[in-house]
Amino acid sequence: MERKIKIFQADAFTDELFGGNPAAVCYLDNWLSDKLMQNIAAENNLAETAFVVPMGDQYEIRWFTPSTEVELCGHATLASAHVLFEFYENDLNEIIFKSRERGILKVRKSGDVLTLDFPVDVYKKSEAPEGLYESLGLVPSECYKGMTDYLLVYKTENEIKSINPDYKSLKEVNARGVIVTADGSGGVDFVSRFFAPASGVDEDPVTGSAHTTLTPFWSERLGRKKLRAVQLSKRKGYLECELKNDRVEISGKVRIYLTGEIHI
Repeated sequence: MERKIKIFQADAFTDELFGGNPAAVCYLDNWLSDKLMQNIAAENNLAETAFVVPMGDQYEIRWFTPSTEVELCGHATLASAHVLFEFYENDLNEIIFKSRERGILKVRKSGDVLTLDFPVDVYKKSEAPEGLYESLGLVPSECYKGMTDYLLVYKTENEIKSINPDYKSLKEVNARGVIVTADGSGGVDFVSRFFAPASGVDEDPVTGSAHTTLTPFWSERLGRKKLRAVQLSKRKGYLECELKNDRVEISGKVRIYLTGEIHI
């Protein structure tokens, strides 16, 4: 018997279509098998596909890249909340998600701006894994390690723009993801890029989860709680970040690209 699954695609952390980071969102009545969700994510071939299931007044959420399930994804959570606000929960201004690894995640709406409420990442000074610097082609001034990703600090925004990784080599490095960052310019507090070939994504256009590491790092360095950020991928992403004790608020806009059905 054929089954139809509602699917949406949206561009997160942008107010322009074809900008920011595209994510697929599948609305489910009940969970599918892990294998089927992974196959759907691979077929979508986007950085992330989010699956959401209603659970009382909350939603359970999981995220898959084309090759693996991940513990946390910011842009696909933002996209999921936008889909729910637009198509399922018109009278709400806050969506509460329950994640398997990172607990409760909230997204609130104020006009056309959505704000993620995520747990802060814990990072510490670290030695780089073998082959990391060689695969990036540029040695940073500092190296840190968060729960899942490395954070590499460079001196200038131009250095961030110039990095051209050898993705084949980077995929072999013992790192789920690599954040590269530097001071920003033109009214932006910091800039970044994010590489995760080991997770099936060479360069992620805009990475909400990376800003749970970047926000506390730059907040401490710059002495401010509220920060403006740009992720310097080809599509670019614009984020407003605020450190609130052990939580990070990350704000941005979302544009719907398509709505449809998957036939299983």
